Amino acid sequence: MQKLILASQSPRRKELLQLCGTPFEVIVADIDESINTEKPLDEEIERLATTKAKTILMQHPEAIIVGADTIVTIDQKVLGKPKTPEVAFEMLSQLQNRTHQVLTGYAVMSNSLQYTGIVKTEVTFKPMSKQDILDYIATSEPMDKAGAYGIQGIGSRYIESIKGDYYAVMGLPVSKIYELLKNF
Repeated sequence: MQKLILASQSPRRKELLQLCGTPFEVIVADIDESINTEKPLDEEIERLATTKAKTILMQHPEAIIVGADTIVTIDQKVLGKPKTPEVAFEMLSQLQNRTHQVLTGYAVMSNSLQYTGIVKTEVTFKPMSKQDILDYIATSEPMDKAGAYGIQGIGSRYIESIKGDYYAVMGLPVSKIYELLKNF
């Protein structure tokens, strides 16, 4: 198989791609990651994943590139990474006792093949008291996570259910990527 490159700086994506069992290297794609909220969010997240992969493919045309991007949405509003504990509190307050969507765009490509798409997962939070939210923010886990939570960490205690791909919520749909890599 050709050299495999992950176009992401996410330590979680690196960890997840290792589950596919193929050696790879990480090269960060330096792109503008802003989302045009006037366009459909699923198209935008797929565009970002594709742009990351294409950027690295131009630098390494002999390789297979995996790109991905993930957003958390509720009421058609994107919840990014909170910049302050107050923003994290606001986000978690919106999520508690409700279902929201996590959209993960992916791109797996070489110069001869290109696969892109999105994986949608619904995540339902349990009710959280104000103190629950404050205690969770005090762990600092919410501060570098889209939607202000990590499903694989302490945030798991507040997840009532998920419908869809658990690993896509973490940032990379492992099963989908594994199947696509077989085509190379």
